[in-house]
Amino acid sequence: MFSLTVRRHFMIAHSLPREAFGPAQGLHGATFVAEVTFRRRTLNDDTIVLDIGAAGDFIEEVLAGLNYKNLDEHPDFAGKLTTTEALAQYIAESVAAKVRVGEDGQALSGLAVTLREHPDAWAEFTLDFDAK
Repeated sequence: MFSLTVRRHFMIAHSLPREAFGPAQGLHGATFVAEVTFRRRTLNDDTIVLDIGAAGDFIEEVLAGLNYKNLDEHPDFAGKLTTTEALAQYIAESVAAKVRVGEDGQALSGLAVTLREHPDAWAEFTLDFDAK
């Protein structure tokens, strides 16, 4: 299995209004590093998983809708908690929707999003595809 990982960062504001989140219940900011790993069983004719520039563009398009936004007011998260795990899933599904349109994207076997808010803590969400 081959993989390509591209990393970008973004900043958000949000609250997690449940007792389990302690001081994070109130509105606060967070800076995340998003690592998106694209997986493929065989390389394409150019001997790559996916063009790095194109991969970065897909990620940046998705993160542009989140960067510097208050997720408490974001329509995609109405009534939902924006935990690191939930954001990883949202980013994975959004990037997948963009990348799977192209021929190389259809050949991917999956992708994973790792969100790092701190060097010592992160969450990941993985999607597996049926490659065509």
